[in-house]
Amino acid sequence: MVTTVHRNGVWGWNPVFLRLALGVPLVVAGAGKLLNVGPKATGVSGFAGFLASLGVPFPELFAWIVTLVELVGGLFLLAGLFVRYVAVLVAVDMAVATLLVHVPNGFAVSTGGFEYTLVLALVALAVVFSGPGKLSLEYAVFDRELLPGGTRGEDAGAEGRIRG
Repeated sequence: MVTTVHRNGVWGWNPVFLRLALGVPLVVAGAGKLLNVGPKATGVSGFAGFLASLGVPFPELFAWIVTLVELVGGLFLLAGLFVRYVAVLVAVDMAVATLLVHVPNGFAVSTGGFEYTLVLALVALAVVFSGPGKLSLEYAVFDRELLPGGTRGEDAGAEGRIRG
């Protein structure tokens, strides 16, 4: 059986939940790095020291980049602004964290493994492909998804087919 689903229906709401699942932990991690508060409190200088211990070049610069991607990017994801661009940056951030830090610890998050960062990277990729969804500043303010060249995103009235 094939059912036609209009993206003007419930289909456009799925990315909202993906954005929430990605944005909330990013804001918490970014705030911990920037403000040295919360469950991920390290401060930017502490995080830079950690990056230096991994042999990352220019650890202070990359500490600031990661902090801003996580905090500002997480806020943009929650608001639904520049969603695909931010999601690409987050996917790269999580892929690097997975490879540099977590893979040597195995799979389980309880042992510092790559389980959690892999899930965040995959959710970020899902957001890249899905776009912002209906409840986003991109659609509320601009009535379209913000893509290069001013083109409209797939969510703008396209139809999808779901097999069931």
